[in-house]
Amino acid sequence: SCLYNFLVAPSRLFSHPQAFSRGMNIPRYINTSITSAKIQVNGVHLHYQQTGEGSHAVLLLPGMLGSGQTDFGPQLKSMNKQLFTVVAWDPRGYGKSIPPSRDFPPDFFERDAKDAVDLMQALKFKKFSLLGWSDGGITALIAAAKYPNLIHKLVVWGANASVTQEDVRIYNGIRDVSKWSEKVKKPLEELYGHKYFAETCEAWVDGISHFAENSDGNICQQLLPDIKCPTFIIHGEKDPLVPQAHAEYIHKHIKGSRLLLMPEGKHNLHLRFAKDFNREVENFLH
Repeated sequence: SCLYNFLVAPSRLFSHPQAFSRGMNIPRYINTSITSAKIQVNGVHLHYQQTGEGSHAVLLLPGMLGSGQTDFGPQLKSMNKQLFTVVAWDPRGYGKSIPPSRDFPPDFFERDAKDAVDLMQALKFKKFSLLGWSDGGITALIAAAKYPNLIHKLVVWGANASVTQEDVRIYNGIRDVSKWSEKVKKPLEELYGHKYFAETCEAWVDGISHFAENSDGNICQQLLPDIKCPTFIIHGEKDPLVPQAHAEYIHKHIKGSRLLLMPEGKHNLHLRFAKDFNREVENFLH
């Protein structure tokens, strides 16, 4: 099928002008396949997907209960594979990085940040950019602050650096997965089975709600001024899970960061408006 695509469907392979060899009209064949593998990092076997051949490595960090497979289909499929090497990981206890089962100790975001960075180093990427959604955005903020020499650029959306009482109310509204929409619930039930999915969601609500007990509900507010890499914050104005004030706070406390508000965007704006999202992100990264 790869040969068929090469011969019959050049428009898909060569949708970017950069995919044409410089000064020539002969298109260069780019391997568009997505590989899946596991690698041992910090005592666990982390699953990841990888695609593209570009010199700019990018790690995609999924949200709560997320995996590369469920959270980043349009990015793995359509980001420019000549400019970027795209890696999407499943954090420990999520996706195919089970065992172990997922748990939520007070430092779970720091643990994910270390796992993410160590995964990329194990894959021999010296420097890389981070694209973090929701919980993955929080993880990416922490990683960018703590490992500044490794992070090239940072993109976060649907992220927050603190948890308010209003946030706790929102989280409790999604505690019972039987009330979720079928569209959102189905891929996660297929991935995890109902029991693990339901129990892990409840454990997440308890785990993240604990941050509300901190002064100012702090998760990583104190780290934001330490982020020195170019940073792009995207927020959907109709996001029902993360109020806009969170995006504005992150923007205000990361010097030189850029904020893009998407008027019709909800929490999953990178899936719903994948083409616009990918274009904005590629322009920022390039």
